[in-house]
Amino acid sequence: MDDVVDLKVLIADDEPLAAERLQLLLARCAGIDLVGTASDGDSAVRMAAALKPDVLLLDIAMPGLDGIEVARSIATPTASPAVVFVTAFDQFAVAAFEVAAVDYLMKPVDPARLERALDRARAYVRQRRDEPGRAPSRTSQWLDEFWASDLTGLVRIASRDVDRVSAERDYMRLHVGRRSWLIHHSMTALEDGLDPELFVRLHRSAIVRRDFIGGFTRNPSGRWIARLADGGEQPVGRLYSDRVRSIAGR
Repeated sequence: MDDVVDLKVLIADDEPLAAERLQLLLARCAGIDLVGTASDGDSAVRMAAALKPDVLLLDIAMPGLDGIEVARSIATPTASPAVVFVTAFDQFAVAAFEVAAVDYLMKPVDPARLERALDRARAYVRQRRDEPGRAPSRTSQWLDEFWASDLTGLVRIASRDVDRVSAERDYMRLHVGRRSWLIHHSMTALEDGLDPELFVRLHRSAIVRRDFIGGFTRNPSGRWIARLADGGEQPVGRLYSDRVRSIAGR
């Protein structure tokens, strides 16, 4: 049996040029049926109800309802379309995760990233069709990438490449090797969104990738200090000392 799942796709974007670019990219993709284009959030909700798309390519900043509100409005236990956010802003990634989006694309959309997003949507739709009485799960429940600003524009950072995260007021700094980027997320949201098999929170202002931890020592006051692979150290908060024991298997 052919394993390819055909997808009915609805675009919701108030920028005509951005919507046209998505249409052109979708025309190159196999198994795609573009069923409509909405230019604002309220129209997106009405068209989603009438057309029953499998996938909604959804902008976030739109007149009326924004994309996050649209995703919440159309969510049902068993029949929600796969939502793929397509936006020019990176600060909504955690909010997108909270409404169970299957992917988050940055404008201008890269064709290969769109294909990857459609593959994730197919997995979502396939599960929905195979198990109609059960709400589909996301392909992955964990954040697997971030978008951060730098002097050249926006940079994609894979979660698995992040060595540690440190808090700086209302921002989080992602440390990758000798480089770092600021993103506008909360530490609590990142702790909830990152795979706990890969990352552990050691302090109210620090999350560290588990395999970046080389060991632990105690300072003169008895508090734990994590030794990091780059030679640095991360104090362990008193509220997080149980994490040391769990990592060490004690």
